[in-house]
Amino acid sequence: MAYVATKGGEQAIDQSERFYHALKGNVTLEAVQTVLETMPYLVDRVLGEGSLYAPELAALALVQSGGDLYEAVLLLRAYRSTQPRIAYAQPITTERMTTIRRISAAFKDIPGGQILGPSLDYSHRILRTDVLEGGAVEPTPAVDLADQPAPRSYPLVADWERENRLLVQIPRANNPTNPSDIPDVTRDPITMPAPRAHRLQALARAETGGVLALGYAGMRGYGFTHPTVNELRLAYADLEMVHPISGEPFGVGRFRMSQAEIISSGGGGGVGYKLGYTATMGWNEVKLIAGATLDMEMNQAEPHPAHTEDFVLYHTESVEASGFCIHFKLPHYVTFASGMDSIRKVIQAEYPASKEGYTSPEPSESTKMVTA
Repeated sequence: MAYVATKGGEQAIDQSERFYHALKGNVTLEAVQTVLETMPYLVDRVLGEGSLYAPELAALALVQSGGDLYEAVLLLRAYRSTQPRIAYAQPITTERMTTIRRISAAFKDIPGGQILGPSLDYSHRILRTDVLEGGAVEPTPAVDLADQPAPRSYPLVADWERENRLLVQIPRANNPTNPSDIPDVTRDPITMPAPRAHRLQALARAETGGVLALGYAGMRGYGFTHPTVNELRLAYADLEMVHPISGEPFGVGRFRMSQAEIISSGGGGGVGYKLGYTATMGWNEVKLIAGATLDMEMNQAEPHPAHTEDFVLYHTESVEASGFCIHFKLPHYVTFASGMDSIRKVIQAEYPASKEGYTSPEPSESTKMVTA
C-alpha cells in the first residue's frame, strides 16, 4: 500500500496540530491532578491497557490526548518502551493482597464472606443535571467500622471447590518459577498456540471494548460458555522484589489490581467445572468478566471462529488495531487511482462507447488532477 506525503507543507501540518490542541486547552499539573482525583477508573483503564502502572503518567496521557483513550494508551506504551527493566517482581499471592471488594455469584455464602466494596451495582443511574445549575454532588462518607477490622486476607473460592472435588487439582511445581523465565508478550512475538503467560498478558492489556464485544458474543450464544462469576476481587497488592545482594525479599510499593474467575460446566463436554481467568492492573470489572469468559472460550476444542486464540489476541490489541484503522486516513490516492485505471479498462473492454445505450464515462477534472 503506497503512502504519499501530505501536500501543504510544514505550515499546514503545524496549524493542524495547533487546532487539535486548542480544542482541549492547556496541559497543566492541575488538570492532571483533577483527572487523578475524579476519574480513577478511567486512569486504571489506560494504565492497564498501557501495561505500565503509573497513575500520574496515565492521567497525563489522558490530558495530553484530550481524552482520546487510544492516543493515551499509545503515549503510555511509547513511554514504557523507553524505560529499562532493572528487576523482576515476585509473584503476587492472595496473602499479599489487601482485598477491597470480593464477590461471588456462584454461592450466597463463601469462606470469608462477600465484601461488596466500592460499587454502583445496586444503585440507580440518575444523571445529576442539578450540577449544571450550580449544585454539587458530594460523596456521603462511609461508616467508620474501625471496631470491625477486616481480615488480612481471604481464601480463594476455587480452593474450596478443589477440596470438594468440583475442580481439578493444580499440580504443585517442584521448583518455583524464575520470573525472568516467564515469556513476555511486550518483548516476544506471540506464536500460536500461545504460551499461557502470553495469553494472560495479552488479556491483561487488551482493549476493554474489544474484550467486551467478543466476550458478550460468547455469552449471547456464539460460544460454548455460560459464565458464572466464581470470584471477583479488587485489591491493593504488595509488590516485592529480591535484594540482589542479600537475596532477601523486600517491599517496593503497593498497586491496584483486580482479578476474576468465571466457572462453567464447559459446554464442550467433560465432567465437573472449569475456570476461566483474567487479571489486570487497576480496577476494571467488565473487562475481567469478559476476559475470563474468553479465556475459557479459547480452551474449547472447536471454538467459534471469533473465539479462537489468534482471533481474540490479535484483534483486542488496542494500539495495533487502532493504529491500523486510523492509518486509512493517510493519503492513498496513488493506489486508488491505480484501481480506477483498472476499472476503466474493464468498462472500456466490456462496454465500449459504440454499444447502444451506454457511453463510457470520461474522467472528471478532479479525477484528472488526482491521477496526474
